[in-house]
Amino acid sequence: MSKTVHELKLEMPVVRTELRCGATLLVSPRPGAPIAAAQVHMRGGNALDPAGKEGLASLAGVLATEGTRSHDESELAALLEPLGGAIRGCASGVTGTMVAGEWRMLLDLMAELVTEATYPKARVERQRARLVERLTVAEQDPKTRGARAFRKLIYGDHWMGRGESGTLDSVPLLERRDLLAHVKRNWVASRAVIAVCGDLDPAAVHRFLDRRFAAWPTGKVVELPPPAGRRPGNRVAAYRVQRQQMHLYLGHLGIRRSDPDYVPLLVMDHVLGTGPGFTDRISRRLRDEEGLAYTVHANIHGSAGVHPGTFLAYIGTGPDKAAQALRGFLEEIRRIRTEPVAPEELDLAKRYLTGSVLLGHERAGRRVGAMVYAQRLGLPFDHLSTLPSEIAAVSVEDVQRVAALHLVPEDLVLSGAGPIGKPALGKIFREAIAG
Repeated sequence: MSKTVHELKLEMPVVRTELRCGATLLVSPRPGAPIAAAQVHMRGGNALDPAGKEGLASLAGVLATEGTRSHDESELAALLEPLGGAIRGCASGVTGTMVAGEWRMLLDLMAELVTEATYPKARVERQRARLVERLTVAEQDPKTRGARAFRKLIYGDHWMGRGESGTLDSVPLLERRDLLAHVKRNWVASRAVIAVCGDLDPAAVHRFLDRRFAAWPTGKVVELPPPAGRRPGNRVAAYRVQRQQMHLYLGHLGIRRSDPDYVPLLVMDHVLGTGPGFTDRISRRLRDEEGLAYTVHANIHGSAGVHPGTFLAYIGTGPDKAAQALRGFLEEIRRIRTEPVAPEELDLAKRYLTGSVLLGHERAGRRVGAMVYAQRLGLPFDHLSTLPSEIAAVSVEDVQRVAALHLVPEDLVLSGAGPIGKPALGKIFREAIAG
């Protein structure tokens, strides 16, 4: 007899050890897997950007692959490409893949990038200029400006309220010496989580990396301050620009991934505003029935992490439809808080979610990301294996309970970008809140 999706399990064994240098090592063996994947995650990321040097961590990560004390960029490419390898950097470290039998080569090169990156001056200047160009374009994009203002409303001056790539004021100030100092100070072993997945032996990986990282400075563990709690009351921000579309961002401070209501909120989201194929209530109403927009969504689980994310509902619509869109958002938020969801809605959301958990982690690259995620958030390494049964157990009553608790119309904030200014947008918002 074939198994139902609720009975299937994602098998992802994880062996956790500590290297002598202080780094945490996570290895998930997958016999027969054709690809090996690895991630060296450095805790902190853009949270460590000094004031006035926003974008530093991101630039340091991107440029880590541009050359080391042992190999320049072309030599690194010559080593990677014949073996189907690729490594990329970001504010939180480096991630790479290679054919499974060459996992030692992959890990050796990643260790080299983490500990020996040289940041050639010409490469720094070129990448900085490219970043300035992208930021200049983004500065003229209403959608980007609206999203930025929304995060400012939620997080204020906390690091979670700023963009990872920096600003037009900060990026031109970033110099090669800043990148070198950032990496020396922050890319240290005690902040590292190294995840590896493929057809390999965890003990062999440990021995290899223990030797490879033997001289890596341990450094100090970083403590990142959480954001302030949710501010009561409704607030508005607006970026006025003459465009044919109005971008609306509605929401408030959300939850941590460790919140015990995370799974029922995940299910609630897929009923309210994140379902497949526009089956969720908000998409069905605002997009299909009322024709207000093509892009519309809402969820609270997607940004939940070590610190609270956001509940966010977004729509891009015509300025003459802004009031109707906001009324629709508020009515659907209130309805899911006060009325039980239909059993067929709940069943559709749960069937989609249980299937997506299984299908979403077949690739080794996704698995290393999942291991790092679990380690950072203090989750059991088998949390993906148990997630389908947790989803299946969510009831109609659970959905209404968590919606009533975690969706708070009285604390919603609104950011708008488009042809409606702040006074008019505030009036529309007050009317929608008043019902």
